[in-house]
Amino acid sequence: MVDSSVARVTPSPAPPSEGELFKKILGGAWMGLHPDIRRRFDKNPSPGKALHYLGALSELRCSRFGKLLGHLTQPMIQGALIPYSDSHFPVEIQVYARPDDPAIYKQRIYRLHGRRPIQFTSFMRESERGEVLEYVGMGLGMKLVLSVENGSLHFQSDGYFWEVFGWRIPLPGLFTPGKTFLWHHNETPERFNIRIEIRHCLMGTTFTQVGVFEEVPEPTAQAHEQAVSA
Repeated sequence: MVDSSVARVTPSPAPPSEGELFKKILGGAWMGLHPDIRRRFDKNPSPGKALHYLGALSELRCSRFGKLLGHLTQPMIQGALIPYSDSHFPVEIQVYARPDDPAIYKQRIYRLHGRRPIQFTSFMRESERGEVLEYVGMGLGMKLVLSVENGSLHFQSDGYFWEVFGWRIPLPGLFTPGKTFLWHHNETPERFNIRIEIRHCLMGTTFTQVGVFEEVPEPTAQAHEQAVSA
């Protein structure tokens, strides 16, 4: 879990990009990943040259507690916890970098049926302690633990925090959405599937996302319209 004491945040001198960071954290286990996954994460975005992925979620589900939590947190972290259930709708993902910023940004656009598009942007970086941190908005974030299982890449949250005025304050697990689990499984050199589950210690599984994605060139206006109408 995240240290019980408040952690002071200090800027890290030029941390590695996402693929390089994962190699560093996983060590020898990196070679246990499916070769397609390794190649996928070797494609690090650079400022002005984003990576684009198109896909669809076959399942988006939240419990009653998840729906309540999603609505309550929307003003602060809109899109991080989607308070709706739906299936078979398009999603666009853009992975990009910013000049003089070592973090890797991910923008997701969810196009649920009968609703306005939901946009959510998070960013990932290495802490001064060599941890993988993902920030979801308003200084809120989580520490991620990476592992390799049967050639797939697994992420598991190891505590949430609130970063304010340069300090990371650990949050009690009871007052968070729950423990986050993410699986990245390879299907083909161009295609992969993702499963995300968030499980609360008392309320059970609060959020689930299941989908398939593939890397594409920068979407054209026509491709964008096709994704919307899919």
